[in-house]
Amino acid sequence: MKIYAADKSELMQVSAIERKGDDLVLKGKVFGTMPMSATLTPDQARAFMKLLTPALVLFLVTLPFRKGK
Repeated sequence: MKIYAADKSELMQVSAIERKGDDLVLKGKVFGTMPMSATLTPDQARAFMKLLTPALVLFLVTLPFRKGK
């Protein structure tokens, strides 16, 4: 999975998503070269949930079924 910046350049290539205790760990490479592990804690996940609106939840549910460019 690739994550892109606003200018459509590749920001991160995610190669694995793992569970480590109560945390979620994303492993990959930043800018195609630098290895990195990002950790999502339960507190951060709750903070993310506060940002969601009903319209955004609907968009996220339908996102995998939309056509790419």
